Amino acid sequence: MKIGVFDSGIGGLTVLHEVLKVLPAEDYLFYADTQHVPYGEKPKDEVRQYIFDAVDYLAAQHIKALVIACNTATSIAVNDLRQRYDFPILGIEPAVKPAVQNSMIKHKKVLVLATTLTLREEKFQNLVRSIDTADIVESLALPGLVQLAEKRQFAEAEVQSYLQQALAGLDLNQYGTIVLGCTHFPYFREHLHHFFPEEVDIIDGGEGTARNLYRILQQRSQIGEGTGQISYVESGQIIYDPERLNNYDQLLLRLSASSTF
Repeated sequence: MKIGVFDSGIGGLTVLHEVLKVLPAEDYLFYADTQHVPYGEKPKDEVRQYIFDAVDYLAAQHIKALVIACNTATSIAVNDLRQRYDFPILGIEPAVKPAVQNSMIKHKKVLVLATTLTLREEKFQNLVRSIDTADIVESLALPGLVQLAEKRQFAEAEVQSYLQQALAGLDLNQYGTIVLGCTHFPYFREHLHHFFPEEVDIIDGGEGTARNLYRILQQRSQIGEGTGQISYVESGQIIYDPERLNNYDQLLLRLSASSTF
């Protein structure tokens, strides 16, 4: 049985990259809803339907667990999905708690970067209220990074130009920790490091989600049932084309190369 990994687009590969580190001997089915990406700026009800359509497809493939590798999808639907299906469903959320703990030590603020929909969802607002007792968490929507990632536009000039405009109104020296609250954003970790002071930590929720998945499968005695094969699906269509499959492989390699930043 495979592990399903779902995202609106290629952002979920950043989570799959972390999962592969701890669970290499599994088979994976990666579902990218490329027909409807990006989710973060669309109406909630519309996105919710896309999510359920995708998970219905994955459930029909008899997966043993599902990772919702999308902050927006997690905030909108993860609780309802868990009521509908009997396999484990793991969501991902902005790593606010470790960020606050880290920045309190530094006497600095936290900046959460995410999509508009994630930031305005009640799930995120409740998370911040429960943790941010010192009122140090700020947030900023960066929808342009999702679009750049989906277009495979990682060239420094294009990304730097967008970030320079988006971050222009902030005092970047006041932050101790940056939270990447969208799974597309780790592709741009190196670019972000150029803007913030060297001592600023940039974190995301992918590693924690991977550890949680390992723990759940271990409890269910379901670890190591595959060969490391990854199958790719785009909005319900299995990908067989070698060039498109190679594009996914290259994105995973890019993440491996940038993981030191």
